[in-house]
Amino acid sequence: MKMNAYIAGIGMTSFGNHLDKTLKALAGEAIQAALDDAGMDKSLLQAAWMANAAASVVQGQVMIPGEVVLRSMGIGRIPVINVENACASGATAFQQACAMVSAGMYDVVLACGSEKLFHEDRARAMGAFAGAIDVEEEGGTFKILEMLSLAAKEPIATDVGVNRSVFMDIYSLMTRKHMKKYGSTKKHFAMVSAKNSFHGSLNPLAQFQKVLTVEEVLASRTIIEPLTLTMCSPIGDGAAAVILVSERKARELGLRNPVRVMASALATGWDWEHENDNVGTLASDLAYEAAGIGPQDISCVELHDASAPSEIMAYEYLGLCRPGEGAKLIESGATRIGGRLPVNTSGGLLRKGHPIAATGCAQIVELTKQLQGRAERRQIEHARIGMAHNAGGLIGMDAASTVVTILRREG
Repeated sequence: MKMNAYIAGIGMTSFGNHLDKTLKALAGEAIQAALDDAGMDKSLLQAAWMANAAASVVQGQVMIPGEVVLRSMGIGRIPVINVENACASGATAFQQACAMVSAGMYDVVLACGSEKLFHEDRARAMGAFAGAIDVEEEGGTFKILEMLSLAAKEPIATDVGVNRSVFMDIYSLMTRKHMKKYGSTKKHFAMVSAKNSFHGSLNPLAQFQKVLTVEEVLASRTIIEPLTLTMCSPIGDGAAAVILVSERKARELGLRNPVRVMASALATGWDWEHENDNVGTLASDLAYEAAGIGPQDISCVELHDASAPSEIMAYEYLGLCRPGEGAKLIESGATRIGGRLPVNTSGGLLRKGHPIAATGCAQIVELTKQLQGRAERRQIEHARIGMAHNAGGLIGMDAASTVVTILRREG
């Protein structure tokens, strides 16, 4: 969908273990930071899209998490839309907020994603992930794994979901299929984790800030072959927020170094018949077309590296390289800061962390910093157009929902 909305302010908490903070406190911190960044009072907000995916399971907060957060900040009266769309919740909230601003419905809106996954009872967080499939489908998780197993011609693990998210079993089968088809190796995946660890070391808000070598990634504890611990995104707590304004309001505010949302496409997985079909390609193609650009025009990317192999596969279906050449792209150094197309300069989900609903908005925060020259030690040169890719849940053998957004620095 073609958009015409401007980013007026951004805010984000650190990601990590925040057992000492409530969901309201984390979201409030990010929202206030975004308002301060925009130089704006909360009274100017006309609507809010509030994303959260797991509070109902982890904290027991159901139905009205957005209203609860905003009330704690003294914000009421305005329309509040609660958004739950698996790991794509934050990006979906952002996409919908942009659409309403672009349609002329509002001049000033908020998009916020917040999540608390750390809990004394770890099973609660794992339970949230377990429900991000069609739980009414006969066979449930096993049927999905069986389909992936047949496609990959690899056996299903005997300890599915034991001491890990079931999604790691899913990524394992997808990865082994890619390895067989294209020759990608465990070392290539370790290169992704090592790269993102370097990027995360430059991000003071990242959950993990230690630089890892390829050898250290390979030597870390095996979760499920071929994935080691440092090839898997962690659970975490955190929040991120974005203030969006209309073109008219942007002129009125005299935004400096404005960043415009050119396009944002939300697509849903389907029972595709052809192996080359996937929701990531559909969403990115829609976004490229709406923005009137191609992959060659992108300066930097924040993509959904829920596992290290996921980043390599995303290179391919987002059109950043040809199918089967993702391993060559990571080998070339092109996706590292200083390379031709830096990817996940924030550290990505692997190192910045992945508080489910906060991730999509956090990607927008990072890209806005890059496009405005505010990324400090991880700043890339001449950044003009950024792309965010955020996916979540599972339908059949693909993501249930995917959002691809393209931003451009104006002026």
